[in-house]
Amino acid sequence: MELRRLRYFVVVAEELHFGRAAVRLHMSQPPLSRAIRQLETETGAVLFERSPAGVTLTAAGAVLLEEARALLERAELVRVRVAAAAGTSLLRVGVLGDSAGPEVSRLAEAFRRRHPHVEVRVREAGLADPACGLPAGRVDVALTRGPFEEMGLTVRELRGDPVGALLRADDPLARRASLSLADLAGRRWFVFPRGTDPAWQAYWSGGVPRQGPVVRAVVECQQAVLWNGTVGMTLLGHEPARGLTVVPLSDMPPSRAVAAWRQGDPSPLVRSFVKIAAGACREQEDGGL
Repeated sequence: MELRRLRYFVVVAEELHFGRAAVRLHMSQPPLSRAIRQLETETGAVLFERSPAGVTLTAAGAVLLEEARALLERAELVRVRVAAAAGTSLLRVGVLGDSAGPEVSRLAEAFRRRHPHVEVRVREAGLADPACGLPAGRVDVALTRGPFEEMGLTVRELRGDPVGALLRADDPLARRASLSLADLAGRRWFVFPRGTDPAWQAYWSGGVPRQGPVVRAVVECQQAVLWNGTVGMTLLGHEPARGLTVVPLSDMPPSRAVAAWRQGDPSPLVRSFVKIAAGACREQEDGGL
C-alpha cells in the first residue's frame, strides 16, 4: 500500500469530492480516480459511495481514514527524525508582531519537546506584512492573522479571537460596556502603510476607508492612540498599555489566528509544526495551556 495513494485517499475523504480533491492535490482528476480504484483493489473494499453530487465514505473507508492518518503521521515523524540525525533540520517561522507573547512561548515549548534537534529561526513581521514574507520564500511557515491574499498559500485557521476598540482611558466611549462600528464613525483611526494587503487593511479598519497616523507595529498603534486620541482595533484579552483601554465591538467578526505555508510544500517539519500549533490552540481554549 503506497503512502502516496493513502495521501490521495485522505484528501478525497476530507473533501468528499474528486474534483475539489484534485485541485487541492494539484493534479488532474483521472489519475486521482485511478489511484483510489487501485487502493480499493489493494484493500479489497469499496471505500467511497459515488454519486453525481460527490462521494461519501463507506464503513470500510471510515476505518481506513483513521488508520491512514495515523500511518501518514508516523511516516512524517520518521522523515523528521532522520533529517535531524543528519543535522539538516531547519525551520524558518514567520510571526506577526511580537514573537515574545505567551502563545508563542507555549508553542515553542511544545515544538521543542517533539523536535529537540530542529533549529528554529523566527522572523518577526510588521503589521504591513500579514503574510510574514511567506510568498517571497523568506520563511517556511507563518503564524499570523487573516484575512490576506492567500493565492499560492495553504491557510489553516487555528482559532478566532474577539476584537475591541482601542481607546484612550479618558475617551468618553471608554466607559461603555460595548461599542459598534457606528459609534466610531468620524473618528481618526491608525492605518497601515500604502501597499498593505487590501483584505487585511479592510478588516482592521472595519470595512471603511479611514484616515489617521500610519503604523507598522503594535507599539505604534498604542502610541498613536495614547498621544493623538485616535482609535483602532485590537484583540480582547490582551492587556493594553497604561492609559489605554479596550471596549468590545459587537458587530465585528473574530480575528482569525492562522498558520500558513506555501501550497505543495512537502516538508514534514512544516506539517508537524502546524499540527502542534493547532493542538496548542485547542488546549489553550480548553484551559490546558
